Amino acid sequence: MRIKAGFTVSYDCPQPTPMLLCLSVHPSRQADLLTPQRLKFTPDVPAWDYVDGFGNVCTRIIAPVGRISVSAAFEINDSGRPDFIPTGATQHEINDLPDDTLVFLLGSRYCETDRLTNIAWDLFGTTPLGWPRVQAILDFVHQHIRFDYMQADRYRGAYGAYTERVGVCRDYTHLFIAFCRAMNIPARYCTGYLGDINNVPVPGPMDFSAWAEVYLGGHWYTADARNNVPRTGRILMAIGRDATDVALSTEFGPAVLAGFEVVTEEVK
Repeated sequence: MRIKAGFTVSYDCPQPTPMLLCLSVHPSRQADLLTPQRLKFTPDVPAWDYVDGFGNVCTRIIAPVGRISVSAAFEINDSGRPDFIPTGATQHEINDLPDDTLVFLLGSRYCETDRLTNIAWDLFGTTPLGWPRVQAILDFVHQHIRFDYMQADRYRGAYGAYTERVGVCRDYTHLFIAFCRAMNIPARYCTGYLGDINNVPVPGPMDFSAWAEVYLGGHWYTADARNNVPRTGRILMAIGRDATDVALSTEFGPAVLAGFEVVTEEVK
């Protein structure tokens, strides 16, 4: 399957503003690119990349006074297969987990395990270990939260998603991750492109998506509490503990989002 994807994001800055951007395709998918994926800046500014501690490609710029637009357009090859459901994947004992997975058991800015651990054990403590427990958490979060794009709140964490029962894909993902970590299952936050390929189109503008990955049976597996069904055509951009680590942009000064457009579609 060939997928066309890209974005244009614009900011208004009243003063020169350093910015950190996490808008590139993840290194694990770069071999699938059919055309180059380069960030374009209007007006043109110096930009340089580095790889962060989670393996994501990040871009540094200093946005000038006024409006700056960041864009990219590319095509990528995809297997066309829906997400794999590892029904037999087993859960590791803590002592058997690889060292680099342990950070994904800890609480983080938006995944407050300290506030949700007792709730998690009350809800899921009697569920079977491994993927059946993950699926039980997916089912609960999917049913517990009502999706409402107009209720997006960048300050809401997993506990807020649990108590308010409303949110967007990042809220589903944060609550799912916090529950998994509370149940001793490493879980990490993912962001990227996810269009309506092989799915009923959702009305409204396209956006980037959030989902999770869980570590079971020696592998990381996709887990999407917002959709809770296998989806086709995910294009990973970044991985982290929660939305803080994979923010599309981090501004070190005043900046106002002035435009936002995302495209993801199959090339027929």
